Amino acid sequence: MLDRFNRKIDYLRVSVTDKCNLRCRYCMPEEGVKLLAHSDIISFEEIIEVIKAGCKSGIKKIRITGGEPLVRKGIVNLVEMIGKLKDIKDFSLTTNGVLLEEFALPLFNVGLKRINISLDTLDAEKYKLITRGGDITKVLKGIDSAKKAGFEPIKINCVIEKSSDEKHAQMVADFCRENNLIIRYIHTMNLEDGIFSVVEGGNGGDCNICNRLRLTANGKIKPCLFNDIEFDVRILGAEKAIMLALQNKPQFGTKNYNSKFYNIGG
Repeated sequence: MLDRFNRKIDYLRVSVTDKCNLRCRYCMPEEGVKLLAHSDIISFEEIIEVIKAGCKSGIKKIRITGGEPLVRKGIVNLVEMIGKLKDIKDFSLTTNGVLLEEFALPLFNVGLKRINISLDTLDAEKYKLITRGGDITKVLKGIDSAKKAGFEPIKINCVIEKSSDEKHAQMVADFCRENNLIIRYIHTMNLEDGIFSVVEGGNGGDCNICNRLRLTANGKIKPCLFNDIEFDVRILGAEKAIMLALQNKPQFGTKNYNSKFYNIGG
């Protein structure tokens, strides 16, 4: 399906939860956040309904996000349900890796094709500081489990402050070269100030070729990360919400005052 700027929209990012087991400084306040009520969280059945409606309109690529998607109860079941949809040609998940040692093989076995893992440094103390208490050894074990499970490629998302030449970014780059991983550098972004840039090693952030819509954890279709526009699938129905999002997708990102990275999936 084409939007009004002739961009082919075939990618849906699905946030399955606003919960996370880390408190990364660029994503979430130290005290945590007020979580969505359980009744507000979109159900697996609703997610599948939205994805099927998207497939009818040309969606072929799905990425599961959060929060941290692996804290969502029954996540393997959801992945299995999506993995059975024949129209999906590219199926991936983004995780902080903390729980990946446990989940890598089950996820791979039920149809997940690719995985992105967040890692901003190889220094244990720096990692603990960035994540406010995270244990990097769990992430490293998760990466190893993903490799053993058979994921290919495995991409590493490395958030940088100013440049990919930064010390910790280069540490991650060396680790990726040594372990046959693909690195993607993501510049620190700010939704309210409208600060974003193109991902180094990817195409996220390039408005001219943006091909994605987003489904939030509380059932809203958003046509743009850096915009407040959204359409409720529970009120409008999945097909109408998707079409309205397509018709109202802006040419360029501006600012987003209503959402946060932890509940929109980045």
